[in-house]
Amino acid sequence: MEAKHELKFESPSFGKRLRGMLGVDFYRLFHTPLFYIFLVIAAIIPALVSMGTMSGEGETTPLFSTAWQIIASNKPLYVINNIGEYANMNMVFIFGGIMISIFIGHDYKSGYVKQLFTTHAKKADYMMSKTLLGAFSMACMCVTYLIGGIASGLFSGLSFTVDAGSLICAILGKMIMSLGWASLYTFINIIFRSKFGISIALCFVLGTGIPVIGAAALIGNISALNVFLYGSSVYACLSANFVSVIICLVCSAVWAVIYNFLGTLILNKHDVY
Repeated sequence: MEAKHELKFESPSFGKRLRGMLGVDFYRLFHTPLFYIFLVIAAIIPALVSMGTMSGEGETTPLFSTAWQIIASNKPLYVINNIGEYANMNMVFIFGGIMISIFIGHDYKSGYVKQLFTTHAKKADYMMSKTLLGAFSMACMCVTYLIGGIASGLFSGLSFTVDAGSLICAILGKMIMSLGWASLYTFINIIFRSKFGISIALCFVLGTGIPVIGAAALIGNISALNVFLYGSSVYACLSANFVSVIICLVCSAVWAVIYNFLGTLILNKHDVY
């Protein structure tokens, strides 16, 4: 009797699937002008915000006393007193959200998502890939913003006196929070996948910190607000330390897990087109 052999096809592992999707996403990222435009914008922003404001007599009032305040505030802030307290590397998160909205919006508008999900891709892989893509993009914007901030400080003649350890912790904290913000923005764009304008508007509002500022104005400066509404981003300041970095890391990871889970749940239960 002839032996019967059954052919078994094993589905690719999670790691292999994710690497494949990341390869496609990063290829698109590096071959679109949008990514480089936002990098340039991030580098230019420090020069714009460091120009100061004009008083009634036409004299310039500096927003910053040191060059590093262009990168981060002196201390954790909930309610801001002037634009200079918020005008720092946090603004990168605004443009990062807009970029993620454009990328995901293009996926749905072009039909890429339909083709992707009708072949072999899993919804969780899509969420993870877009989150990592957004986190990488915002981390790169943080780097160009830092370069622009240093150049702006030199041009403005501001002092560079700072606690080096706190500065490093502040920069690391903000770059780490890119993962948390990217997961939130990806989740928002999955909810409003067919309403491109709403997703961009929401990403902009959240990136500006308006919700946490409004909540703090009503109930006071409570540390928990940062964990739930702003992802501990404000802990990445010029008085930060190693504990601050750990807080940002834990919060960013928790955000990533929660929002990727919820986004995947929505994609699995509802029409993706």
